[in-house]
Amino acid sequence: MEIEQQINQQRVKHVVSSYQLAGNDEAEFELYLEQLLQKYPPTLIELALVEILVSTWLRIPPIRGMEFLSEADKKLQEWETQPIVSAITPAQFQQITGLDPQPIFGFPKSSRVQPISRSLAD
Repeated sequence: MEIEQQINQQRVKHVVSSYQLAGNDEAEFELYLEQLLQKYPPTLIELALVEILVSTWLRIPPIRGMEFLSEADKKLQEWETQPIVSAITPAQFQQITGLDPQPIFGFPKSSRVQPISRSLAD
């Protein structure tokens, strides 16, 4: 595994750890996450995790575990057939994750990932 790929996977795991997304069944969650990492680029998984975090931010109790990862998987599947449009700006992404948004939003203009210009409050 290349060092860049290892770093990208660590970024995904940082988001999971920071928000305690694994829930009660950590082993099952990790297995599902590894399957997603085999299928999708880590940068897309990272963006999907943050998108689901934001879209479920006000749910009490917050979703975690397999339910959370299933929602992220649905988002990734959706992006396979549709343009990737993010509700998150690079600055918001950095505030939420504490990570550099460049690997997610710094792609060349030909990239399919495009932030939309609306606030999270909309």
